[in-house]
Amino acid sequence: MVKTRKTPVNTEFKSRIQELIDRCGGGANEDLVADTIATSLKLLKDVKHRGDVRVIQTAVRELRYAFKLFAPYSNTRKVTIFGSARLQPNKKEYQQAVELGRKIAETGFMVITGAGPGIMQAGHEGAGPDKSFGANIRLPWEQNANPVILNDQKLITFKYFFTRKLTFIRHSDALVLFPGGFGTLDEGYEALTLMQTGKSQLMPLVLMDKPGGTYWKTWDKNIREHLLRNELISEEDLRLYQITNSTNEAVRWITRFYRNYHSMRFVKELLVIRLLNPPSASAIKALNEDFADIISGPAIAPADPSPEERDDEDYPDLPRIALGFNRRNFGRLRQLIDVINSI
Repeated sequence: MVKTRKTPVNTEFKSRIQELIDRCGGGANEDLVADTIATSLKLLKDVKHRGDVRVIQTAVRELRYAFKLFAPYSNTRKVTIFGSARLQPNKKEYQQAVELGRKIAETGFMVITGAGPGIMQAGHEGAGPDKSFGANIRLPWEQNANPVILNDQKLITFKYFFTRKLTFIRHSDALVLFPGGFGTLDEGYEALTLMQTGKSQLMPLVLMDKPGGTYWKTWDKNIREHLLRNELISEEDLRLYQITNSTNEAVRWITRFYRNYHSMRFVKELLVIRLLNPPSASAIKALNEDFADIISGPAIAPADPSPEERDDEDYPDLPRIALGFNRRNFGRLRQLIDVINSI
């Protein structure tokens, strides 16, 4: 792992940056913005190639705008729908995506897609423009946004796939993948990798086959026969995704994941899990017994909001449990969340 070394910033330099922030009227997270400005100024000496600097410039612009656009909807759960841009309205998968978009919107969720045609347009058709976000990508042949989202203010067009994919994962509470090509598989594998390694929040990842279809069943067979059998993944990693051909089942899996579980974050060495309802003492005892294999340090116990959370979160009053999690077995952690939701 490459470690970056922070260069000390002298007092006069810091004061000039703060003066610039004050002249702009100040705002949120001034310390982090000041650090970003200082980092940007280091590009003058550290990065000579203009193309490299333009990558940084464009990435920051795209992410800033995306975060600004999603901010008013931060308290609304969202489902990202992935799938082929080539599937036409007469295909069963297209019709399923329309149905899924409609049903998930009826539960109060919003829908995010890549804003193109095919499955992306179908998801927007089902959810309707008021409950849709579009994250389009500029391609050499210029992919246009679908007509449902084309003139909507909740449409973003990205230059880079990596900023677009970060936006999908950052703002999603669940992912549904319909059959698709390289892009769909890439998005699915990245989501699995990020959850498996703890680089993103755990969330439902549903793989949607058409009735009688074998697209994801065949994919799953390959995973089990080549990755699992050769010990390239752990059996618990299979818990990070689910396969169905029923939109009702997909919606049920997604909504049940948030029946009691709300969110989680690390606070120093503790994993804090926020809930809608606190588990009983007997339930906590059972959790400690059943999931002792992933506890490294303090056992599962009720917890109060920490100062770090109070400074950073919008929901300080939710009940919490905390544990010393080993930061390796995220498939087992997903199982723990499932048990919490079933209590």
